[in-house]
Amino acid sequence: MVKLMREFLMDEREMRNYYCDALIEEAREDKRIVSINCDLESSCGTTGFAKEFPDRSFNLGIQEANACCCAAGMSAAGLIPFFHSFAIFSSRRICDQLFMSCAYAKLNVKIIGCDPGVSATYNGGTHMSFEDVGIIRTFPGVTIIEPTDAVMMKSLVHQMAKTYGVFYMRTVRKKAERIYEEGSQFEIGKAAVLREGSDVSIICSGMTVVESLKAAEVLQKEGISARVVDMFTIKPVDKACILDCAERTGAIVTAENHQIIGGLGSAVAEVLAEHCPTPLERVGVKDEFGEVGFQDYLKDRFGLTAPHIVDSVHNVLKRKHK
Repeated sequence: MVKLMREFLMDEREMRNYYCDALIEEAREDKRIVSINCDLESSCGTTGFAKEFPDRSFNLGIQEANACCCAAGMSAAGLIPFFHSFAIFSSRRICDQLFMSCAYAKLNVKIIGCDPGVSATYNGGTHMSFEDVGIIRTFPGVTIIEPTDAVMMKSLVHQMAKTYGVFYMRTVRKKAERIYEEGSQFEIGKAAVLREGSDVSIICSGMTVVESLKAAEVLQKEGISARVVDMFTIKPVDKACILDCAERTGAIVTAENHQIIGGLGSAVAEVLAEHCPTPLERVGVKDEFGEVGFQDYLKDRFGLTAPHIVDSVHNVLKRKHK
């Protein structure tokens, strides 16, 4: 069961700290778990793992492609490697190695991509991955997940560790707003319906979940009933939930910290086009590169905030009523 907090507050700890705690907990139970880093232990938050398990932590330097192949070799030898880097390096930089050495070989490798999209902030456009999901979503058999807050993080790390296969988890490394109460349960492959509604469905992931819930509050004051769904598993996307949204509300808006090309919006559009054509608007980056700035500035600059979601709802409802 998923329970929302009464008030959403910025967490006191960073997501990378919660991630490391969760990974350490799993590693204490399973000695096969190892950590692979590319000179980014501090950035990705894995220094605590290295301190507790120095013989199971490997810093391979700034050579991500080679490190990914090492992860594949470790998996083939029976270990469970967790590969860590910035999202751009965990997708674009290791694209062929992830495809051939991990996915094609059907191994058990977990890829962690830190700071996706605008969460890269001052690392700027070169480090701002608006396309990581679009790249990896085409790789057969790879599961793609995006935790919303610390409570979900712990649940997803546990499921990754226990489930054989190639996983890609994109996650912010700094602080995130806490929206879920402790004890909430999540199942990879099944979306979480956070709010019921009858006029429109907002399907979102990652940092846009909070923005979508805020948008739903604004819309309610306008007399518009919005259903909000946290689609934290982007692949395999929850088709049943998407079709249920289409049938219940007849209009859908997607919201994501990613290009609208190839990401969550595209995944939802594909399901609707094949099974239940429905008016759809996509909130996300519109075929642009990133830039340097505060996260709040960048969210507004690229149209990822509650007001932009509200505008998209108005647009999709006009199409629905036609």
